[in-house]
Amino acid sequence: MESRETEQDVILRALTPVVDGIAATFGPVCEVVLHDYRRPERSVVAVAGSVTGRTVGGAMSEIGMRVLARGDDAVDELNYVTRTGAGRLVKSSTMVLRDSTGAVFGALCVNVDVTEVDRVQGLLAALAGAAGGRAEAPVTTFGDDIDSVVDALLDDRLRRQGQTWAGLDRSRRLTLFRGLDERGVFAVRRAIEQVAARLGISRASAYSYLSQARATDGTGTDGTAGTGTAGTGTAGTGTAGTGTAGTDDDNPEGAHP
Repeated sequence: MESRETEQDVILRALTPVVDGIAATFGPVCEVVLHDYRRPERSVVAVAGSVTGRTVGGAMSEIGMRVLARGDDAVDELNYVTRTGAGRLVKSSTMVLRDSTGAVFGALCVNVDVTEVDRVQGLLAALAGAAGGRAEAPVTTFGDDIDSVVDALLDDRLRRQGQTWAGLDRSRRLTLFRGLDERGVFAVRRAIEQVAARLGISRASAYSYLSQARATDGTGTDGTAGTGTAGTGTAGTGTAGTGTAGTDDDNPEGAHP
């Protein structure tokens, strides 16, 4: 284990000057971020440029959490377009880092602000009479605070459900927890407590929903759901407990969307 950590650290150190070189090549519209996924809450170990406002010691974005959730099966995500909370259009590539065993432990991310390019493209298309509707790029939460990323993912899942937590039936509550799990939320330390607080339910209930969501196949068949462990990796959460989700706080007063 020590030799693997040493190898991973060497790779990160070797890539640090590359971060500055790429950013300098593409100028002020480019930002390059180097991530160490062994510490999700402060994954940024090097950054050059300022497109998303990241700083060293900051947290990964929801994109990084999605890669983290896929583990060693993660693949590079190249040339995808997203939008910052401030409305800037960003073209990005996320390239996963692996050690000699194939284990994913980080990522090198390149973000290019294409807001002005998009505006000029729209103007030229209008002049050429070829203007048409374009799909709106999704908004991605970038920030140094992992809690804000978890909150944004939870808010997005609730919007997709079209209900507050209190308005969801059991099947849709499991879908909510399954969706959060698939996007890597519960790989983050203390995320289960944060989600429980936001939903206005107990920590035990949150563990139970997570355990059942992992035990189902997405069609509503549970089997022995709710009796195993949550298996939340680095979340530092221990076991899920053996209780069922049907607790008194399933429909709490003042539950937050």
